[in-house]
Amino acid sequence: MYKIYGDMLSGNCYKIKLLMQFLDIKHEWVNVDILASETHTAEFKTMNPNARIPVIQLDGDSCLWESNAILNYLATDTPWLPQDNYKRAKVLQWQFFEQYSHEPYIATARYINKYLGLPKEREAEYHAKQPGGHKALAVMEKHLADNQFFLGAQVTIADISLYAYTHVADEGGFDLSTYGHIQRWFKDFESIPGYITMARENA
Repeated sequence: MYKIYGDMLSGNCYKIKLLMQFLDIKHEWVNVDILASETHTAEFKTMNPNARIPVIQLDGDSCLWESNAILNYLATDTPWLPQDNYKRAKVLQWQFFEQYSHEPYIATARYINKYLGLPKEREAEYHAKQPGGHKALAVMEKHLADNQFFLGAQVTIADISLYAYTHVADEGGFDLSTYGHIQRWFKDFESIPGYITMARENA
């Protein structure tokens, strides 16, 4: 059985939980408290030397880290990851976009505000994240104006990657009320059988 080390309030960890729910994959969830430095123990670093969650423990001592890598591993040979080379590359395109153009702004602003309580010494950084976050949201909004999901009518792990932090972007100070197509996408995504909310009691 897979063992997942993570925190359900982390978007990167929530991604893994969502796919496992959608695919009904049996697993054990081990909660990890990043604020208590539980990712910096010697034991944890044997699984991920980068000291971050999520980590999935496979058979034996084999582990994978980085949320989108885990999603691709779990989604292989399922409808969540197309077998067509071009479509699979499009999934990766949106996952790279999420990690480089979306997560550094939206997830970081959320972390500073929600986890750290917006300390004075990080206020400037928090406000500096807002333009980049809205730029990413605008790219998504434009694409979703003509597409139900990020690969058209087919829901994929690209949607999971982008949904995780976008649907709680307000916790990082981003007003989503003006993004009508993103709001519609939320509703379509949340209607998928197996969907669960981002809450520790759902781990």
